[in-house]
Amino acid sequence: MKRLLSIILLAVAATAAATACTSLVATGRATASGHPLLWKHRDTGAPGNFLARVEATDSTLAYVGLYNDGDSLLAEAWTGMNEAGFAVLNTASYNLAPDTARIKDREGLVMSAALARCRTVDDFARLLDSLPRPMGVQANFGAIDASGRAAYFETGDHSVCRFDVDSAAIRTNHSLSGTLGRGNGYIRLAAARHLTAGRRISPRLLADTLSRSFYHGLTARDHLADGDRYVADLDFIPRDITTASVVIESTPEGPVMWASLGYTPVAPVGRVTLDSIPAAMGPDLPGWRSSACHAATDLRRTAIPFEGGSGPRYLDLHVLAPLIGQARLKSRF
Repeated sequence: MKRLLSIILLAVAATAAATACTSLVATGRATASGHPLLWKHRDTGAPGNFLARVEATDSTLAYVGLYNDGDSLLAEAWTGMNEAGFAVLNTASYNLAPDTARIKDREGLVMSAALARCRTVDDFARLLDSLPRPMGVQANFGAIDASGRAAYFETGDHSVCRFDVDSAAIRTNHSLSGTLGRGNGYIRLAAARHLTAGRRISPRLLADTLSRSFYHGLTARDHLADGDRYVADLDFIPRDITTASVVIESTPEGPVMWASLGYTPVAPVGRVTLDSIPAAMGPDLPGWRSSACHAATDLRRTAIPFEGGSGPRYLDLHVLAPLIGQARLKSRF
């Protein structure tokens, strides 16, 4: 515990990353359903994202992916699932490579290739091994498949460190194979561990609890449950740059996704399959944007009580609380 606290305090002093995510992968040993699942709570500098299906070809698989606003070519998937029951996610890692890395941000391209080609976690390992170096990625990739396997791949420009998951594992914005104390996400890691400790992992727990939580991993205080009003919006799992929460479960009947787009505390969760995406979660607005995503993002702005100076960094939880309750009522599990 002392070691974890020292790591957290080091991380507090680090400069916040422009993009950040919290994630989990689990085998059936840890889940309520007995099936493997993964979860990506997405934080990004992109203004929004949408869901879309990519059709199969003679040599590729059909899949559903999460794409940045404006990606009309569906070129970069930021998480997704395919018809073989394979699913993949990433979180940026900031202790695998220096900030001066020459080639960056190819994670979405890698995941698009994986969703089109991979049937298993081992297939994904082979894909990573086959990519030319430098790969242009600094990421923790999480993957599950229909056979029940789950793994994280801590991946830099020239190396891949695989961690097979026997039960459940969490990654934020640092890698265990990197230098601990560097990178980011230590406080969110502590929060995610606390909120899942001793519990069977389920889509509802991840999408409806963790992605709406105002439990702080450093202070060990749940500001929403305790009825606090004004809080500094710093180091909670949902952040001002949150744009999605996606849970994917690989079942014998095929993969199923539970997604909320935009600012997740106030965003309803929708059920997605390979053949069915809620219209508002697709690119239904001009510019290849999702109306569900931008509606939830706009709601967050109603909970910013102060202007000027550091005022916009604060949230009014008395405004957010009823919006969170409404989103839960509208969610579909």
